[in-house]
Amino acid sequence: MSQLSHINSRGEASMVDVTDKAVSQRTAWAEGYIRMSARTLQMISSGEHAKGDVFAVARIAGIQAAKQTASLIPLCHPLMLSKVQLDFEAEPQQSRVRVIAMCKLAGQTGVEMEALTAVSVAALTLFDMCKAVDPAMVIEGIRVLEKQGGKTGHWQAGELA
Repeated sequence: MSQLSHINSRGEASMVDVTDKAVSQRTAWAEGYIRMSARTLQMISSGEHAKGDVFAVARIAGIQAAKQTASLIPLCHPLMLSKVQLDFEAEPQQSRVRVIAMCKLAGQTGVEMEALTAVSVAALTLFDMCKAVDPAMVIEGIRVLEKQGGKTGHWQAGELA
């Protein structure tokens, strides 16, 4: 296992110095799920929810969250994202929505945290907009799916068991 990069030689939290790292194109994809009742899933998929297009609101929330990651996660670098994309896939067989985020930039550090933050806040927004009709929803499975760029190059997650 490699050395933890956010801990200095004295064991203290430390922001990583990326000054000498090369600028490269970096992209990360993350996913997460929100389980809900079949009725709630049908309601938001068909646009019948009284609050309107909950996916549109969650998409904007996820994009905004990706741009604010450094304000939320103490040792993250503020990044100039060039692209944030959020998609939602209704999965009626599992009674859930899959949330997928992609973040991209040309920079000196990766965008995994931004993609994870986008997924998390988009799922939380779906929960917030639907909690009155389905307070038992569950957010789960938030993870990085893939990343490209930087010193470590391309990495892809394996299948979940």
